[in-house]
Amino acid sequence: MNKLAISVIGVPMDFGQSRRGVDMGPSAMRYAGAIQRLEALGHEVKDEGDITVEKFNTEDQLNTNLRNLNEVIEISTKLADKISEVVAAKRFPLVLGGDHSIAIGTLAGLSKNYENLGVIWYDAHADMNTEETSPSGNIHGMPLAVSMGLGHDALVNIHDYAPKVKPENIVIIGARSVDPGERQLIKEKGIKVFTMHEIDKLGMTEVMNQAMWYLRDREVDGVHLSLDLDGLDPLYTPGVGTPVPGGINYRESHLAMEMLASSNLITSTEFVEVNPILDEKNKTADVAVGLMGSLFGESLV
Repeated sequence: MNKLAISVIGVPMDFGQSRRGVDMGPSAMRYAGAIQRLEALGHEVKDEGDITVEKFNTEDQLNTNLRNLNEVIEISTKLADKISEVVAAKRFPLVLGGDHSIAIGTLAGLSKNYENLGVIWYDAHADMNTEETSPSGNIHGMPLAVSMGLGHDALVNIHDYAPKVKPENIVIIGARSVDPGERQLIKEKGIKVFTMHEIDKLGMTEVMNQAMWYLRDREVDGVHLSLDLDGLDPLYTPGVGTPVPGGINYRESHLAMEMLASSNLITSTEFVEVNPILDEKNKTADVAVGLMGSLFGESLV
Protein backbone atom coordinates (compact mmCIF):
# COMPACT_ATOMS: atom_id res chain seq x y z
CA MET A 1 0.00 0.00 0.00
CA ASN A 2 1.15 3.56 -0.71
CA LYS A 3 2.35 5.57 2.28
CA LEU A 4 -0.31 8.12 3.15
CA ALA A 5 -0.63 11.45 4.91
CA ILE A 6 -3.45 10.58 7.31
CA SER A 7 -5.49 13.04 9.36
CA VAL A 8 -7.27 11.46 12.34
CA ILE A 9 -10.46 13.26 13.40
CA GLY A 10 -12.40 12.26 16.51
CA VAL A 11 -16.14 12.88 16.76
CA PRO A 12 -17.21 12.17 20.36
CA MET A 13 -20.93 12.28 19.62
CA ASP A 14 -23.75 10.15 20.99
CA PHE A 15 -26.76 12.22 19.91
CA GLY A 16 -27.67 9.92 17.02
CA GLN A 17 -28.95 7.21 19.36
CA SER A 18 -30.13 6.67 22.93
CA ARG A 19 -27.44 4.57 24.66
CA ARG A 20 -24.82 6.69 26.37
CA GLY A 21 -21.11 5.99 26.13
CA VAL A 22 -20.38 5.92 22.40
CA ASP A 23 -19.03 9.48 22.70
CA MET A 24 -15.99 7.87 24.35
CA GLY A 25 -15.27 5.78 21.25
CA PRO A 26 -12.56 8.07 19.81
CA SER A 27 -10.68 8.03 23.13
CA ALA A 28 -10.98 4.24 23.36
CA MET A 29 -9.53 3.75 19.87
CA ARG A 30 -6.70 6.18 20.54
CA TYR A 31 -6.01 4.38 23.83
CA ALA A 32 -5.92 1.07 21.89
CA GLY A 33 -3.03 2.49 19.85
CA ALA A 34 -4.62 3.67 16.59
CA ILE A 35 -2.06 6.42 15.94
CA GLN A 36 0.96 4.28 16.80
CA ARG A 37 -0.33 1.37 14.70
CA LEU A 38 -0.53 3.53 11.58
CA GLU A 39 2.80 5.25 12.21
CA ALA A 40 4.46 1.84 12.56
CA LEU A 41 3.29 1.08 9.01
CA GLY A 42 5.20 4.10 7.73
CA HIS A 43 2.26 6.48 7.28
CA GLU A 44 2.55 10.13 8.27
CA VAL A 45 -0.20 10.61 10.84
CA LYS A 46 -1.55 13.88 12.18
CA ASP A 47 -4.04 13.69 15.04
CA GLU A 48 -6.37 16.61 14.39
CA GLY A 49 -8.06 16.15 17.78
CA ASP A 50 -11.81 16.02 18.28
CA ILE A 51 -14.69 17.98 16.80
CA THR A 52 -16.07 20.05 19.68
CA VAL A 53 -19.32 18.53 20.94
CA GLU A 54 -21.26 20.58 23.45
CA LYS A 55 -23.26 18.69 26.05
CA PHE A 56 -26.92 19.54 25.49
CA ASN A 57 -29.96 18.69 27.56
CA THR A 58 -31.68 16.25 25.23
CA GLU A 59 -34.32 14.77 27.53
CA ASP A 60 -37.10 16.81 25.93
CA GLN A 61 -36.33 15.24 22.54
CA LEU A 62 -36.69 11.59 23.47
CA ASN A 63 -40.14 11.12 21.96
CA THR A 64 -39.62 12.62 18.51
CA ASN A 65 -39.02 10.92 15.16
CA LEU A 66 -35.75 12.83 14.84
CA ARG A 67 -34.01 12.74 18.19
CA ASN A 68 -31.53 15.54 18.86
CA LEU A 69 -31.97 16.89 15.33
CA ASN A 70 -30.43 20.31 15.94
CA GLU A 71 -27.40 18.86 17.70
CA VAL A 72 -26.78 16.34 14.93
CA ILE A 73 -27.04 19.10 12.30
CA GLU A 74 -24.59 21.33 14.19
CA ILE A 75 -21.96 18.61 14.69
CA SER A 76 -22.40 17.21 11.18
CA THR A 77 -21.77 20.68 9.74
CA LYS A 78 -18.61 21.11 11.82
CA LEU A 79 -17.38 17.69 10.73
CA ALA A 80 -18.18 18.38 7.06
CA ASP A 81 -16.13 21.59 7.26
CA LYS A 82 -13.18 19.74 8.78
CA ILE A 83 -13.32 16.86 6.29
CA SER A 84 -13.42 19.28 3.37
CA GLU A 85 -10.37 21.08 4.77
CA VAL A 86 -8.45 17.80 5.17
CA VAL A 87 -9.27 16.61 1.64
CA ALA A 88 -8.33 20.01 0.18
CA ALA A 89 -4.92 19.57 1.86
CA LYS A 90 -4.60 16.22 0.04
CA ARG A 91 -4.66 14.23 3.24
CA PHE A 92 -6.52 10.97 3.92
CA PRO A 93 -9.38 11.45 6.44
CA LEU A 94 -9.69 8.77 9.16
CA VAL A 95 -12.70 9.55 11.35
CA LEU A 96 -13.20 7.96 14.78
CA GLY A 97 -16.80 7.90 16.10
CA GLY A 98 -19.07 8.42 17.77
CA ASP A 99 -22.36 6.95 16.63
CA HIS A 100 -23.04 6.30 12.95
CA SER A 101 -24.94 9.55 12.42
CA ILE A 102 -21.50 11.16 12.05
CA ALA A 103 -21.42 9.72 8.51
CA ILE A 104 -23.84 12.49 7.52
CA GLY A 105 -21.08 15.03 8.14
CA THR A 106 -18.31 12.84 6.76
CA LEU A 107 -20.05 12.29 3.43
CA ALA A 108 -21.11 15.95 3.20
CA GLY A 109 -17.47 17.01 3.53
CA LEU A 110 -16.17 14.37 1.13
CA SER A 111 -18.66 14.51 -1.69
CA LYS A 112 -17.93 18.10 -2.71
CA ASN A 113 -14.39 16.99 -3.52
CA TYR A 114 -15.37 14.08 -5.80
CA GLU A 115 -17.31 13.87 -9.03
CA ASN A 116 -18.58 10.35 -8.43
CA LEU A 117 -17.97 9.14 -4.87
CA GLY A 118 -18.48 5.47 -3.99
CA VAL A 119 -19.35 4.15 -0.52
CA ILE A 120 -18.77 0.78 1.14
CA TRP A 121 -21.07 0.48 4.15
CA TYR A 122 -19.77 -2.32 6.41
CA ASP A 123 -22.62 -2.74 8.86
CA ALA A 124 -25.28 -5.03 10.32
CA HIS A 125 -27.83 -2.34 9.43
CA ALA A 126 -28.72 -0.51 6.23
CA ASP A 127 -29.05 2.88 8.04
CA MET A 128 -31.55 3.96 5.41
CA ASN A 129 -34.50 4.94 7.57
CA THR A 130 -36.22 8.30 7.37
CA GLU A 131 -38.36 10.20 9.85
CA GLU A 132 -41.38 8.33 8.45
CA THR A 133 -39.95 4.80 8.57
CA SER A 134 -37.70 4.84 11.65
CA PRO A 135 -39.04 2.72 14.52
CA SER A 136 -36.86 4.61 17.05
CA GLY A 137 -36.29 8.16 15.80
CA ASN A 138 -32.54 7.57 16.21
CA ILE A 139 -30.65 9.44 13.50
CA HIS A 140 -27.79 6.92 13.52
CA GLY A 141 -30.22 4.70 11.57
CA MET A 142 -30.61 7.35 8.84
CA PRO A 143 -27.20 8.51 7.48
CA LEU A 144 -27.31 6.60 4.18
CA ALA A 145 -30.83 7.81 3.42
CA VAL A 146 -29.81 11.39 4.28
CA SER A 147 -26.72 11.12 2.08
CA MET A 148 -28.89 9.97 -0.82
CA GLY A 149 -31.02 13.09 -0.38
CA LEU A 150 -33.88 11.50 1.57
CA GLY A 151 -35.03 12.90 4.90
CA HIS A 152 -35.27 16.17 6.79
CA ASP A 153 -34.26 19.15 4.61
CA ALA A 154 -31.74 20.51 7.12
CA LEU A 155 -29.93 17.15 7.32
CA VAL A 156 -30.07 16.48 3.60
CA ASN A 157 -28.75 19.94 2.67
CA ILE A 158 -25.73 20.21 4.98
CA HIS A 159 -23.12 22.14 2.96
CA ASP A 160 -26.03 23.37 0.78
CA TYR A 161 -26.26 20.55 -1.74
CA ALA A 162 -27.88 17.14 -2.15
CA PRO A 163 -27.55 14.29 -2.70
CA LYS A 164 -24.05 13.48 -1.46
CA VAL A 165 -23.94 10.00 -2.99
CA LYS A 166 -25.81 8.20 -5.76
CA PRO A 167 -27.73 5.04 -4.76
CA GLU A 168 -25.95 3.06 -7.50
CA ASN A 169 -22.56 3.96 -5.95
CA ILE A 170 -23.33 2.32 -2.59
CA VAL A 171 -22.40 -1.22 -1.50
CA ILE A 172 -23.63 -2.54 1.85
CA ILE A 173 -21.71 -5.48 3.34
CA GLY A 174 -22.84 -7.57 6.32
CA ALA A 175 -26.50 -6.55 6.54
CA ARG A 176 -28.67 -8.74 8.75
CA SER A 177 -31.07 -6.33 10.50
CA VAL A 178 -33.02 -4.32 7.93
CA ASP A 179 -36.30 -2.54 8.71
CA PRO A 180 -39.30 -2.85 6.35
CA GLY A 181 -39.01 0.75 5.09
CA GLU A 182 -35.32 0.23 4.37
CA ARG A 183 -36.03 -3.00 2.51
CA GLN A 184 -38.47 -1.18 0.26
CA LEU A 185 -36.00 1.64 -0.38
CA ILE A 186 -33.22 -0.82 -1.25
CA LYS A 187 -35.49 -2.41 -3.88
CA GLU A 188 -36.69 0.94 -5.24
CA LYS A 189 -33.18 2.34 -5.61
CA GLY A 190 -31.52 -0.90 -6.70
CA ILE A 191 -28.85 -0.67 -4.01
CA LYS A 192 -26.17 -3.36 -3.99
CA VAL A 193 -26.36 -5.33 -0.72
CA PHE A 194 -24.31 -8.32 0.41
CA THR A 195 -26.22 -9.74 3.37
CA MET A 196 -24.83 -12.40 5.69
CA HIS A 197 -26.55 -14.92 3.42
CA GLU A 198 -24.29 -13.88 0.52
CA ILE A 199 -21.20 -13.84 2.72
CA ASP A 200 -21.97 -17.36 3.98
CA LYS A 201 -22.82 -18.63 0.49
CA LEU A 202 -20.09 -16.96 -1.59
CA GLY A 203 -17.34 -16.41 0.99
CA MET A 204 -15.76 -13.08 1.87
CA THR A 205 -13.17 -13.20 -0.92
CA GLU A 206 -15.86 -13.36 -3.62
CA VAL A 207 -18.04 -10.76 -1.88
CA MET A 208 -15.18 -8.27 -1.72
CA ASN A 209 -14.12 -8.95 -5.30
CA GLN A 210 -17.68 -8.39 -6.50
CA ALA A 211 -18.05 -5.24 -4.37
CA MET A 212 -14.85 -3.70 -5.68
CA TRP A 213 -15.58 -4.53 -9.34
CA TYR A 214 -19.10 -3.18 -8.92
CA LEU A 215 -17.68 0.20 -7.84
CA ARG A 216 -14.96 0.18 -10.48
CA ASP A 217 -17.60 -0.44 -13.15
CA ARG A 218 -19.32 2.75 -12.00
CA GLU A 219 -16.06 4.65 -12.56
CA VAL A 220 -16.01 6.11 -9.05
CA ASP A 221 -13.20 8.59 -8.41
CA GLY A 222 -13.03 7.85 -4.67
CA VAL A 223 -14.41 5.27 -2.22
CA HIS A 224 -15.35 5.96 1.38
CA LEU A 225 -15.38 3.02 3.80
CA SER A 226 -17.86 3.48 6.64
CA LEU A 227 -17.25 0.68 9.13
CA ASP A 228 -19.68 0.11 11.98
CA LEU A 229 -18.21 -2.28 14.54
CA ASP A 230 -21.61 -3.97 14.83
CA GLY A 231 -20.96 -5.33 11.32
CA LEU A 232 -18.89 -7.95 13.11
CA ASP A 233 -20.49 -10.59 15.27
CA PRO A 234 -20.91 -9.42 18.92
CA LEU A 235 -18.66 -12.30 19.95
CA TYR A 236 -15.75 -10.16 18.68
CA THR A 237 -17.19 -6.67 19.25
CA PRO A 238 -19.38 -6.67 22.39
CA GLY A 239 -19.01 -2.92 22.94
CA VAL A 240 -21.59 -1.67 20.43
CA GLY A 241 -25.01 -0.11 20.98
CA THR A 242 -27.05 -2.30 18.63
CA PRO A 243 -25.43 -5.76 18.51
CA VAL A 244 -26.91 -8.32 16.10
CA PRO A 245 -25.88 -11.99 16.40
CA GLY A 246 -24.77 -13.93 13.34
CA GLY A 247 -22.36 -11.36 11.97
CA ILE A 248 -19.08 -11.27 10.10
CA ASN A 249 -16.27 -12.97 11.95
CA TYR A 250 -12.89 -11.61 12.95
CA ARG A 251 -10.81 -13.27 10.25
CA GLU A 252 -13.32 -12.45 7.47
CA SER A 253 -13.18 -8.80 8.50
CA HIS A 254 -9.38 -8.71 8.39
CA LEU A 255 -9.47 -10.39 4.98
CA ALA A 256 -11.92 -7.73 3.73
CA MET A 257 -9.65 -4.94 4.98
CA GLU A 258 -6.53 -6.58 3.50
CA MET A 259 -8.25 -6.85 0.11
CA LEU A 260 -9.26 -3.19 0.25
CA ALA A 261 -5.67 -2.26 1.16
CA SER A 262 -4.23 -4.08 -1.84
CA SER A 263 -6.86 -2.54 -4.15
CA ASN A 264 -5.88 1.07 -3.29
CA LEU A 265 -9.57 1.95 -3.78
CA ILE A 266 -10.23 3.51 -0.38
CA THR A 267 -9.76 7.29 -0.16
CA SER A 268 -11.32 7.92 3.28
CA THR A 269 -12.72 5.90 6.15
CA GLU A 270 -14.55 6.07 9.47
CA PHE A 271 -14.82 3.59 12.34
CA VAL A 272 -17.96 4.07 14.43
CA GLU A 273 -20.13 2.80 17.29
CA VAL A 274 -17.38 1.75 19.72
CA ASN A 275 -18.99 2.08 23.16
CA PRO A 276 -16.50 1.49 26.02
CA ILE A 277 -19.29 1.38 28.63
CA LEU A 278 -20.74 -1.72 26.97
CA ASP A 279 -17.34 -3.22 26.15
CA GLU A 280 -15.15 -5.89 27.77
CA LYS A 281 -11.66 -4.55 28.59
CA ASN A 282 -11.62 -2.32 25.48
CA LYS A 283 -11.97 -5.41 23.27
CA THR A 284 -14.06 -3.64 20.60
CA ALA A 285 -11.63 -0.74 20.31
CA ASP A 286 -8.75 -3.23 20.03
CA VAL A 287 -10.57 -4.98 17.17
CA ALA A 288 -11.21 -1.61 15.48
CA VAL A 289 -7.52 -0.72 15.64
CA GLY A 290 -6.55 -4.16 14.37
CA LEU A 291 -8.85 -3.67 11.37
CA MET A 292 -7.30 -0.25 10.77
CA GLY A 293 -3.92 -1.97 10.67
CA SER A 294 -5.13 -4.36 7.96
CA LEU A 295 -6.84 -1.57 6.00
CA PHE A 296 -3.67 0.52 6.00
CA GLY A 297 -1.35 -2.21 4.81
CA GLU A 298 -0.43 -4.46 7.71
CA SER A 299 0.40 -7.98 6.54
CA LEU A 300 1.34 -11.25 8.20
CA VAL A 301 4.69 -11.54 6.39
